[in-house]
Amino acid sequence: MHYFEYAEKDTTLYSRSGSQNTGRDEILEVTKDVSAAGIVGGISRVLIKFDTTYISSSIAKSLIPSSSYTKFYLNLKDANSRGLNVNQNLYSYPVSQSWDSGYGRADDFPPIDEGASYFYRDNGTTRTQWTGSITGSGGVWYNQYEASQSFNNEPSDVRMDVTNIVWRWIHGDIPNDGFIVKRSGSIGNTDTTLDEGSSKALGTFSFFSRETNTIYQPTLEAVWDDSKWVTGSLEYLTPTELEDVVLHPRSYRDSYKEDSKVKLRIVGRPLYPEKTFSATAGYSTGYNTAKMLPSGSTFYQVVDAYTDDIVIPYGSGSLVSCDSTGNYFNLDMKSLLADRFYRIEYKIISGSGTTDETIQYFADLPSFRVVK
Repeated sequence: MHYFEYAEKDTTLYSRSGSQNTGRDEILEVTKDVSAAGIVGGISRVLIKFDTTYISSSIAKSLIPSSSYTKFYLNLKDANSRGLNVNQNLYSYPVSQSWDSGYGRADDFPPIDEGASYFYRDNGTTRTQWTGSITGSGGVWYNQYEASQSFNNEPSDVRMDVTNIVWRWIHGDIPNDGFIVKRSGSIGNTDTTLDEGSSKALGTFSFFSRETNTIYQPTLEAVWDDSKWVTGSLEYLTPTELEDVVLHPRSYRDSYKEDSKVKLRIVGRPLYPEKTFSATAGYSTGYNTAKMLPSGSTFYQVVDAYTDDIVIPYGSGSLVSCDSTGNYFNLDMKSLLADRFYRIEYKIISGSGTTDETIQYFADLPSFRVVK
C-alpha cells in the first residue's frame, strides 16, 4: 500500500537575499553561486513540512503497520534543474525550530520579509533568528538524523528514504518542524571538500513546490506491504496458461471519491481457453472459474492517464493479494489528486529465480477518475 501526504508548507532560503521570504514561489531551489575566481557568492536551502497527524493516527489504529514494516520517502519532482555536471548528493535533516511559510516571492519588489528567510524563521517584524545555527544562518536542524540521495551528472527527481526521520517524529523523539534539504557543509566551512563551501560550481537543483500549478507537488510517501494470500479452493493459473494470460478488471467504476478506500479486483484468464466437446458448445470449467495469479510476484502500478507519470510504482508496497474469490488490491484514493484520470498497470513475474523466469506487463486497461 502507498499513502501520500502533500506538503503543508515550503520555502527556499537564499543567503544572498537575507531576510526575503519566498513562500509563494512555484519552484524550490538548492543553489550555489560561484564566481570565476572560485568564490562562493551565495547558496540556498529548502524547507518543507508535511502534516503527519493522519499517518500517526492510522498507525495508532493499526491501519498502517509499525516501524519495522513501513518506509517513508520524500518526493520532489525536478523542475528543469541546470548545471549539474558532477556527481553529488543532496541531504535532508529534520528542522529543529518552527518557521512560517510566508507569502513572498523571489521576484517581489520591494522584497517581502513576512515568513521564513535565511536570517529569520518567522517575519520581518518579530525577527526571530535561527537560534543556535551551526552555519550562522539558513535554518537549524538535528544533525544526527540524516537522509541523502546521490545524483549522477544529470537532473533527477528526488525519492529520498527519510524513514528514520519520520519515525522520530511519530514516536515523539523530536517535534515535526519539517525537513531542510541542502548540500553538504556550509559557506565558509573549513573543509572545502564539502559542497556548500567548496570552490566548485555544482549547478542548481530546482523542484516544484506546493504552489505549483502542475500535478507535481512535493509528497511524503508511506509504503508498506498490505498483501494477503488466502486461496480457499482456488487453483493457480498453470505455466502454460500464464504464457498467454489476459487480465480483466472486475467491478471497476468510471470514478471514485477522493476520500474513499477501494478494493479493486483483477481476474486472469487464458487467451486461448481449452474447448470442451459436449452436447452444448462452451469452454472448459477452468476458463469459467477464477484462478490465481502468481503469489508474491504479481504487482500493480498507478499511472496518470494524461501524462504517463508513474504515481505508484511497482514494488513491495504494490503487491496483488488473493482471497477465496480471486485476486485484488486495496487503493486509498486520498493519495491521488482529484479531477485526474488514472489507469492501473500490472507486472507478472513467472518462474521467479529460475532459468525460465519471464516478466509480463499489462497496460491496456480502462482508466478511472478521482472526483471530489
